[in-house]
Amino acid sequence: MNGQPAQPIIDTHVLLRDGDKILLSQRGGPYGYRRWHLPSGKLDQGEPLTVGAARELFEETDIKVDPDHLELRHVVHHRQDHSCERIGFFFVASQWEGTPVNKEPEKCLALQWFPDHDLPEDIIEYPSAGLYGCLNQSSALTLHGWQ
Repeated sequence: MNGQPAQPIIDTHVLLRDGDKILLSQRGGPYGYRRWHLPSGKLDQGEPLTVGAARELFEETDIKVDPDHLELRHVVHHRQDHSCERIGFFFVASQWEGTPVNKEPEKCLALQWFPDHDLPEDIIEYPSAGLYGCLNQSSALTLHGWQ
């Protein structure tokens, strides 16, 4: 260890449910191209976690959720590579309104509902760890990408 304080990127992810279905988005950017993940994004400086999660969900999907209706279910400390760490906070929206719309077609190829018992195999590993952490509720924290 080099004694330097960690400067991880803070991500928010929102698990949106409609009955037994979960909304996933298909990546259109270079990282994870054509693979699935939850609606997510980086927290802005000075922004509370739940406010950032609600903002990102709206920016990507047009779904409105009151930050007070986001329940923290899981945290993933992800090591992307030797120079980049991320901490992902995974929320479940207990109440929300709207119909999902792909508002970022330059970054997202598709939005699709999947039954929670039949999720696609090609979910990006980092968000997959958080998604299954939420669904299995076995632990509050997953360490991902660490040796």
